[in-house]
Amino acid sequence: MKKNCLDSSAWIEIAHGGTNARKFLKAIDDMSNVLVSTITIYEVWKYTMTHADATRAQLMVELLQQGVLIAPDIDISIKAAQISIQHKTAMADSLIYATAQIHQATLWTQDSDFKALSNVKYFQKK
Repeated sequence: MKKNCLDSSAWIEIAHGGTNARKFLKAIDDMSNVLVSTITIYEVWKYTMTHADATRAQLMVELLQQGVLIAPDIDISIKAAQISIQHKTAMADSLIYATAQIHQATLWTQDSDFKALSNVKYFQKK
């Protein structure tokens, strides 16, 4: 089965019931094939604590932990740096995209920085 990796914008859309949430829910129907960068946990927790509350933040972390957690290692870090140089992406975005690329997963996002990159399912934020 194909692996999926959702970037932080996708998880935040799910957490807060955004207009693209249903599209992203399709990507997590089998959490055993969902890769979760630990960078995503940081970003989702921070955003949810700022825009909602600790209960929702904790629920999101529990959901994220059902996936396959991946921390940046040397390979991911170097790949992320190369991506950042080539595509002018921020560090967190580069690390999440590198995680997907190294593990041959499709990145699901509504972040326009990823729109033109390979193996990305991009949905415009509404």
